[in-house]
Amino acid sequence: MSSALGHVFADQALLQQALTHRSAAGRNNERLEFLGDALLNLIVAEALFLRFPKADEGALTRARSQLVREARLAELGRAMKLGDRLILGQGELKSGGFRRDSILADAVEALIGAIHLDAGFDACRAAVLSALEPHIEQLPPGLKADKDAKTRLQEWLQGRQLGLPDYVLVEARGDDHDKQFEVRCRVDSFALETTGIAGSRREAEQQAAAQIVAVLLESADKDTR
Repeated sequence: MSSALGHVFADQALLQQALTHRSAAGRNNERLEFLGDALLNLIVAEALFLRFPKADEGALTRARSQLVREARLAELGRAMKLGDRLILGQGELKSGGFRRDSILADAVEALIGAIHLDAGFDACRAAVLSALEPHIEQLPPGLKADKDAKTRLQEWLQGRQLGLPDYVLVEARGDDHDKQFEVRCRVDSFALETTGIAGSRREAEQQAAAQIVAVLLESADKDTR
């Protein structure tokens, strides 16, 4: 196929490079991923800025984070069946790299960078917004977007004058291009401790925090019954 993200490539070499993981021989998609990440953040930030003129910086930042996070990009990659088109080294093929969120998300970012080089910024923006439009439509009209788990946990504890959570990196395993981070979150006030594992330290922290938020809210709900 000569297309991706709804864009038909004039330069097939760019498309091939965008789909080539570092584990495979030859030119890979890391540089395109770098470019695509910057473009994605810019395009989404501009779209949110124009669509929600009354939203403050915090709400816009949280909404952008929801739209560009690794899990969301991996979801887009699966919808495009990118896993079947990725060019991986033998090690990644055997370990199921074509299913891994981090690899799929990186490939989507690389494709964004490739589209920009192939056809310019306007075509790149059109492709990105077309892919993300259903998710943008799901954002609240006033953009009082849900705060991320770490923010919710911190504000919940601060509102009760309790100590802040402690995040500790337990382990970072895997190759440099495909690390998995294990992070522990502990809230001493309740002797609660959870673990998150993800392709980035930030995402692992969010997972761990979300688990504690769920426990605290469930406990609070029981107390009010």
